[in-house]
Amino acid sequence: MRPTLVDFHCHLDLYPDLGTVISACDARRAATLAVTTTPKAFSRNRHLASKSEYVRVALGLHPQLVEQRANEMDLFERLLPETRYVGEVGLDAGRRFYHSFDAQKSVFRRVLDLCADAGDKILSVHSVRAAKHVLDLIEECLPMGNSTVILHWFTGSAAETRRGVELGCYFSVNERMLATPNGVRVLREIPDHLLLTETDGPFVEKSGKPIEPGDVWAVLSGIAAMRETTAERVQAQVIANLGRVVSHHQDAAP
Repeated sequence: MRPTLVDFHCHLDLYPDLGTVISACDARRAATLAVTTTPKAFSRNRHLASKSEYVRVALGLHPQLVEQRANEMDLFERLLPETRYVGEVGLDAGRRFYHSFDAQKSVFRRVLDLCADAGDKILSVHSVRAAKHVLDLIEECLPMGNSTVILHWFTGSAAETRRGVELGCYFSVNERMLATPNGVRVLREIPDHLLLTETDGPFVEKSGKPIEPGDVWAVLSGIAAMRETTAERVQAQVIANLGRVVSHHQDAAP
């Protein structure tokens, strides 16, 4: 059945019971991209989601873990033919992780090169304090139309957002973004046809607890208020956008 909600970036395997949250996504009809942080996590996630109608699993190597897990890139390369979805990948130039930034760039470049060689991949990309570097590498390594990039929780400038739009990137927005002035500025630059929603659970919390996968009504309502429309119209637009993202594939959900 057609999904009713879209959660295009959620760490399902970081909740206490992966099987339970996969079932919850199906019950909610929430098309969910379950991103992974290391290649070694991919196979278990994919196995448990193999019968899910609404959950798809991405192969990832989180930039914050590159220093410890860069040796898993060979495994990443071996697993890549088994999935269309890649994430979480990207760059993080925050204070805690800047010391590994050169290694991160090397890994991200290799990820992009592998995706370009394979073609038709869908990537969920992290870019904390590194929007320019992420966009530079996407432009250099991933030809337009080769694969689809979704910029997750994008925190770049308005100009960098416009550059992402020019490169054909989509943007997955969570409710925390709407609580910051820069997040609001970013959202204003994202055209309706490039907009997706996410939770980034369990890292985003509500009422002191991790947000539930697929709980995107607050972000739908926030976007609707900014754009002077209804949450239902934003919901319909996001579902249509998801359809375009996966249109070259037979899956009805991501």
